[in-house]
Amino acid sequence: MKNSKWALQLCFSFTCLVMFPSHSLAQGGGENGFPPCSPADRAALLSFKARISMDTTGILSSWTGLDCCGAWEGIECHPTTGRIISLQLERPQGEAGKALFMRGTLSPSLGSLQFLEVMVISGMKQIRGIIPENLSGLAHLTQLYLEGNMLQGLIPSNLGRLTSLKALSLSGNQLQGQLPPSLGSIGGLLQINVGRNLLIGPVPPTYKNLHALQSLDLSYNSFSGGIPSFLGQLQNVTLLDLSHNQFSGGIPVSLCSLPNALDISLSYNKLTGEIPSQIDRLRSLNTLSLSNNLLTGSVPESVAKLEKLWYLNLSRNGFSGSLPSGLANGLPSLLSIDLSYNSLKLGAIPHWVKNRGLRDLHLAGCNIRGDLATFTLPDSLNSIDLSENYLTGGIDKFFTNMTSLQEIKLSSNMLRSNISSIVLPDGLTMLDLHSNQFYGSVSGLLKNGSNFLQVLDLSHNKITGGLPEFSEGMELKSLELSMNGITGQIPSSISKLTSLERLDLSRNQIKGIIPASMGQMVRLELLDLSSNGLTGRIPMSFTTLVNIKHASFRANRLCGQIPQARPFNIFPVVAYAHNLCLCGKPLPPCKKLS
Repeated sequence: MKNSKWALQLCFSFTCLVMFPSHSLAQGGGENGFPPCSPADRAALLSFKARISMDTTGILSSWTGLDCCGAWEGIECHPTTGRIISLQLERPQGEAGKALFMRGTLSPSLGSLQFLEVMVISGMKQIRGIIPENLSGLAHLTQLYLEGNMLQGLIPSNLGRLTSLKALSLSGNQLQGQLPPSLGSIGGLLQINVGRNLLIGPVPPTYKNLHALQSLDLSYNSFSGGIPSFLGQLQNVTLLDLSHNQFSGGIPVSLCSLPNALDISLSYNKLTGEIPSQIDRLRSLNTLSLSNNLLTGSVPESVAKLEKLWYLNLSRNGFSGSLPSGLANGLPSLLSIDLSYNSLKLGAIPHWVKNRGLRDLHLAGCNIRGDLATFTLPDSLNSIDLSENYLTGGIDKFFTNMTSLQEIKLSSNMLRSNISSIVLPDGLTMLDLHSNQFYGSVSGLLKNGSNFLQVLDLSHNKITGGLPEFSEGMELKSLELSMNGITGQIPSSISKLTSLERLDLSRNQIKGIIPASMGQMVRLELLDLSSNGLTGRIPMSFTTLVNIKHASFRANRLCGQIPQARPFNIFPVVAYAHNLCLCGKPLPPCKKLS
């Protein structure tokens, strides 16, 4: 949700640079309207191609002949000189299940493309090795995007020589070490994105000189130390993502002085202290995420003055007390709120929440009591999480008019209803009701359920009756029914759940044999049939379930040889314990008949 919005925002800043380099491609100068390709540049590209041992994208198959300006995919030349000014290799969208990638390393020859302005090698997945040091000689380079590969080693410090650089993205690699301080000397930088790497250390103090910077993304690394107060001096910043790191200390008050900030995420760090009361100075702010930190104190009244804020996530901290009274009339743009797992004493879902047209409402672990709320605008809700509270009563009519609902979590409450009478919204993809007091049959629920349901968790309830006959077309990926009173047999039609990855039927009263047809469920990763009354043997057809990572058949009445193929013959012994006469690895060998 948030990331797509940020991508759109960056598009305004950088798309014009990508699509229209300072020398746009024009007609004239050579055969077919293109100039003759520089032999030196063509040789550099062929050297790059030689370092790519496999290309399933098909891009490099066009790199033949002499006409690199007019016929080679991803290449643009200057309209009169024939020198290459743009190299843009982006992995195309392939058909489902088709792996598209380039395998190899980056050739140092790329550093000899003297007039290059744009270099994009993105999403190729299997390009390894280091970033060539000599890229620092590309004096005209304005954009360097080496994203979504497997590049390793350090970020070359001499990239600081790229004085014309406007956008640098090295995200989604395996780069190590620290951020080079030299980048702080590139005064015209608009974007730095090094997210999703293995980087460590502090933010270099030289970055205080990046006054033009609009976007700084350091997410999903192991950066540490305090959040530098000088970031508040970078007045052009619109996106600041420091999430999923090891930053500690307080939130600098100076961050509240970013007049153009649209999106700030400091989530998943080790930040302490309180939210600065000056937070209301961020008048342009659209999204704020401070989740998964060690923040304490009360939510300040000033938060209610953020008139453009539509996404607020303060979950998994130590906030306490009541919510600001100003929220009743504040935050007019709010669409998504997550206050889960704090020490807030809400008592009930606030009236201002029930009366808004919210899209996402997450109040898990907020000490909410009483019956489920009735929402004034139920058709706006897309996701709800009210799990781990003290809710009571039924949910028979709760889903009425929730026409947009896709995900709901009501687990770990004290709710009680006959699930057979619940009519689920058509577009629902996730229903998590585990650890309540629901009763009735699974068959009744699925009969009234959504055809799009992917996750169903009814474990730790009082569900009875048998399992339903499953039909083709169901999209279930996870079915968890453990700790109930389900009886009868496992229907062979369960094999029609071809998308299923998790199946947990443990701790019920299911009898009969394990259907051999389950060997067709090749996407299964977790299978737990333990603590039932199953008889017969484990089907040999299970040798086709090569994606299984966890399985348990313990505490049944099974007998016969365990399928002697991985992973079943290497699971721990406990996975087969307390049965009648199972044998074969990892248990003792089966006895030969005399």
